[in-house]
Amino acid sequence: MVAVMPPVRSTRQRRKEARPREIVDAALDVFTETGFAAARLDDVAARAGVSKGTLYLYFPSKEELFKAVVRTAVLPNSARAERLAARHAGPQAQLLRTMVELAARRALRSRLGGIPKLMLSEAGKFPDLARFYLDEVILRGMRLLGGAVRRGIASGEFRPTPVDHTVRSLMAPVLFLVMWRYAFAPVAPGAFAPLEFLRSHLDLVLAGLRPLPPENGHGC
Repeated sequence: MVAVMPPVRSTRQRRKEARPREIVDAALDVFTETGFAAARLDDVAARAGVSKGTLYLYFPSKEELFKAVVRTAVLPNSARAERLAARHAGPQAQLLRTMVELAARRALRSRLGGIPKLMLSEAGKFPDLARFYLDEVILRGMRLLGGAVRRGIASGEFRPTPVDHTVRSLMAPVLFLVMWRYAFAPVAPGAFAPLEFLRSHLDLVLAGLRPLPPENGHGC
């Protein structure tokens, strides 16, 4: 019996298959460096090593290219966090710490921190993109954190509390760290330990979620 070998893809075919990801990677660099409004598709194409016409074959507009950046670079992290939550069997406070710290590390140590910074500065000028980012990233993250808070309340680990407010309190330091990294860190005097700040904030929020001690029964 003669084994049938799979067809060998040509270098040109492999290069063509890689182009969308190469364009998205180049767009992530350009968007985070210049912002959305100032980003030029000519610059993205040049950085990706393709013509502007080739770029348009894959992404018909700058808006669609930005959405591809979010779907390719950001949403896989959301999916990983959801899998982490699904596997978690310990205290919900521990899960919340892990998820928020992972988000903060990505914002501080990778190019992805430039995406929320871009949204903070330009969402008002591009409401369609703001709505897309809200639906695909922010609300998805809020549902994930909210699920952990609700499970903690149901198990008695947390006291009953407004879930949406609690979720926003958990997300707030990540947005602060994005603002700090891109706006103030280059000019701020003295040292700032961002992860220590984050952990202190989480200590305060999670302490506030602990069940209140029972009343001792003595009226006043």
